[in-house]
Amino acid sequence: MAPGTPRVFVSHLSGVPVFDPNGDQVGRVRDLVAMLRVGGRPPRLLGIVVEVVSRRRIFLPMTRVTGIESGQVITTGVVNMRRFEQRPTERLVLGEFLDRRVSLVETGEEVTILDVAIQQLPARRDWEIDKYFVRKGRGGALRRKGETLTVEWSAVSGFSLEEHGQGAESLVATFEKLRPTDVANALHHLSPKRRAEVAAALDDDRLADVLEELPEDDQVEIIGKLKEERAADVLEAMDPDDAADLLSELPEADKERLLTLMRPDDAADVRRLMSYEERTAGGLMTTEPIILRPDATVADALARVRQSDLSPALAAQVYVCRSPDETPTGKYLGTVHFQRLLRDPPFTLVSSLVDSDLVALPPHTPLSVVTSYLAAYNMVSVPVVDESGSLLGAVTVDDVLDHLLPDDWRETDFHGREGVPGDR
Repeated sequence: MAPGTPRVFVSHLSGVPVFDPNGDQVGRVRDLVAMLRVGGRPPRLLGIVVEVVSRRRIFLPMTRVTGIESGQVITTGVVNMRRFEQRPTERLVLGEFLDRRVSLVETGEEVTILDVAIQQLPARRDWEIDKYFVRKGRGGALRRKGETLTVEWSAVSGFSLEEHGQGAESLVATFEKLRPTDVANALHHLSPKRRAEVAAALDDDRLADVLEELPEDDQVEIIGKLKEERAADVLEAMDPDDAADLLSELPEADKERLLTLMRPDDAADVRRLMSYEERTAGGLMTTEPIILRPDATVADALARVRQSDLSPALAAQVYVCRSPDETPTGKYLGTVHFQRLLRDPPFTLVSSLVDSDLVALPPHTPLSVVTSYLAAYNMVSVPVVDESGSLLGAVTVDDVLDHLLPDDWRETDFHGREGVPGDR
């Protein structure tokens, strides 16, 4: 870990309040969720179990935690209120780690874990288990008399997954090292039973990323084997255009049931995309490009571009629109390209930098015209506007490629692997 990266002992987090960016309390921390990993890597912290006012316990991913300090947890403000359910690959840090008997690797001596330290990775929102605070000696009367010490996570045995394990946990831990497209390629070559086991063990965000890279038949098969509430959570985590494509492959009754279970805002975006023909700008676009108001600055734009969950194509430019700044927006004013943002001072208003020469496309524009537009102007995305000039979304080059390549291109083992670990 980089020097100066804060370390937090989880016992200090139990019961602390969780706040949104406005200072309103969301709930209180009741536990933390970790995932064990193979290959000598420290356990990864997936998120926090938060008890909200209604006494319901929900899951808050670490990617939505912006700060852990001064006896409080700060979130991005986006919280899924569905009840927390522990997955097979997940471990509750307070509930399952503390008071657990493990062994010191160097001496084989048994110790009891009294506390667990977590630490944030530099320049990221990922957190890992860093150290254990342990007491030597056996339980009972000797427990209070044993020597206590803080050791590295790698200094104890009893938690790590075995490399040769054949369960879904080991396979999921192995897949964690791969890009979503590589995980999708591996999943495609598993048996249906094995594929369902692995999909059930992946967390929502990871499964959403993987589903976006799978052939349609595999997507339908996997989403059909998930519990409906879990399936709705995964669809919410997918890019709206990919979720719309997947839902369009389902029977009408299943589609409506899942849309009803999704958050209203997410469902509205997906329904809007499904109203357009598939091979048109409206059917291809994402409804979540980077949108800024005219009074935003270059510094504001660069902060948005730096978000790690954006694809390179979406991060290549920002779209300047009048309020409201969520699709469908107010009047679309123009685009500011990433290169231009790098050339101007941070305090410059984006409204003074917009490129308004390139016309935006209406949603009914056919795929062939969208492709020609991107090629002619050397663009990686194109804005889509309605008849009133409001921005509806943007079509990115990767979405266009998906529809230009052969239908079965995702089923090709383009990495040339002959086997998949954990499947026989």
